Amino acid sequence: MKGSFGGRIFNIVNAVTLVVIGIITVFPLYYVFIISFTDPYEYLQKSGFVLFPQSWSLGSYRYLLDTDTFKNATLVSTFLATVGTGLSLIFTSAMAFGISRKRLRGRRILMLMILLTILFNPGIIPNYIVVRDLGMINSVWSLIIPVLISGWNAILMKSFFDSIPVELEDAAMIDGCNDIGTFFRIVLPLSAPALAAFGLFYAVGYWNTFFNAILFINDYTKVPLQVLLRTMLIDSETSTGGASAAEMVSENQLPKQTIKMAAVVIATVPILAVYPFLQKHFAKGVMLGSVKG
Repeated sequence: MKGSFGGRIFNIVNAVTLVVIGIITVFPLYYVFIISFTDPYEYLQKSGFVLFPQSWSLGSYRYLLDTDTFKNATLVSTFLATVGTGLSLIFTSAMAFGISRKRLRGRRILMLMILLTILFNPGIIPNYIVVRDLGMINSVWSLIIPVLISGWNAILMKSFFDSIPVELEDAAMIDGCNDIGTFFRIVLPLSAPALAAFGLFYAVGYWNTFFNAILFINDYTKVPLQVLLRTMLIDSETSTGGASAAEMVSENQLPKQTIKMAAVVIATVPILAVYPFLQKHFAKGVMLGSVKG
């Protein structure tokens, strides 16, 4: 017999525990997904508790996608996740490449300044004053520029650039490349794992932008999806497209709960859909700086 009796008992208890934890973790996601596709009449007949719907409906999704405020919020979040992520990767990698060059003058001072941004947060009021004085209140750029570069990501990416053999850059210099050419032709192509990992981090951060949007955006037509979703989930009288959510649900004969669940699915699926394409590089990227030498 393989293994002792105590070992088998432990494996059984461990497996059961993991299965229970998995069910507890997955069930809310499953319930949100199911309710969002449940037919409104079945949802009302079963008093809102449906585990295995008899009929399916896309009514909540059609309603959301036909609502101007929801479409605007989705476009804002998409702009943040695409343009913001691209700009953050460019500026973060450029900064990391610069501070990884030992010949750079003032390199230690720059490193100290980056570390200070990690250790000390100026707070809400100074951030708001800076954004206001730059004239970015009610601008989508107020959700990108203040968080364009993460000091922690810059330091980790610097560690990755340090691991690239210096001989490759020397060869590029001999072939006539300057620092910019070396950066774009040699360093970045070799940095796919780092770019994939940090790109996913930045994309998730921009897509989930919430607090800064509440601080800097007063125009409801410019809020990102997460702010609108919070309003839909918490406020009982959400203004969307000029009418309250309760009135619109009544007019369209759709339960308000199914609309909320559909909004949650729409806000969650894009990030989940991107991850499988980056998984190959992401596993390598998350190990940045863990091993040196």
